Amino acid sequence: MAIWAIGDLQGCHDATCRLLDAIGFDPARDRLWFCGDLVNRGGQSLETLRLVKSLDANSQVVLGNHDLSLLAIAQRREEEQARVNPDLRAVLFAPDRDELLEWLRMRPLIHVDHALGWAMVHAALAPRWTLAQAERHAAEVHQRLHGPNPRALLSGMYGNRPDTFHPRLQGMDRLRAIINVFTRMRYCTPRGTISFADKGAPGTQKPGTYPWFMVPGQVTRELKIVFGHWSTLGLYMGLGIHGIDTGCVWGGKLTALALDEETPRFVQVAGCDAPPVTRGTARR
Repeated sequence: MAIWAIGDLQGCHDATCRLLDAIGFDPARDRLWFCGDLVNRGGQSLETLRLVKSLDANSQVVLGNHDLSLLAIAQRREEEQARVNPDLRAVLFAPDRDELLEWLRMRPLIHVDHALGWAMVHAALAPRWTLAQAERHAAEVHQRLHGPNPRALLSGMYGNRPDTFHPRLQGMDRLRAIINVFTRMRYCTPRGTISFADKGAPGTQKPGTYPWFMVPGQVTRELKIVFGHWSTLGLYMGLGIHGIDTGCVWGGKLTALALDEETPRFVQVAGCDAPPVTRGTARR
């Protein structure tokens, strides 16, 4: 049995299939962890969503910001849905759209496996959040998102305010702050204020902000963490943190990281419309 975490797919179905071949994925014994952002930009979002859903018995998936955006768009009027990009439109007007979107809606914001020693999020954790706190905050969102009427949450989750999670936040402000941490954060201040405008590689951010996993004084977490979302960061492994969004949709690579091996090992295939395979051991 092998367990692999896979970076952002973003609608790159062909690259996903190449990666599954490269790791020798066997659905009879292997497990997959998908770091979110299954859809958008790659031109094959419908095929990608169908593929990952078909692997449901073998996989764990966390929601990314593009996945949540698709769910929000699906709540709008049909004429508004028709104006989105062709990649998402293919999902929204597919004959199996309701089944696909309902499956996507039920995915969590965080997956934690204490026995394996790993946790997975799409983007980040707030500096002061232990994993137990992160799970509780994610559950607050899940209660609304997975309930019978998620429309209010999906329509109210947009926005950059508040830009800092605080325990005293309530209502939609609280839920929006939680979602922004899990699905949008790259840089923040030591008190957890998100710098939404900073999206480049470390060293390009404004003074006083840090990559979320390098914030001074943050809590110590007992598990290793794997995440996606940050293509300009590239493959990153250190401090118990493993970033594996390597820009598949931007002409980079799609990365799988072995989670059940003592030494971190990765397998990469070139991104959209490119066939070569690269293998190696990740540098810390």
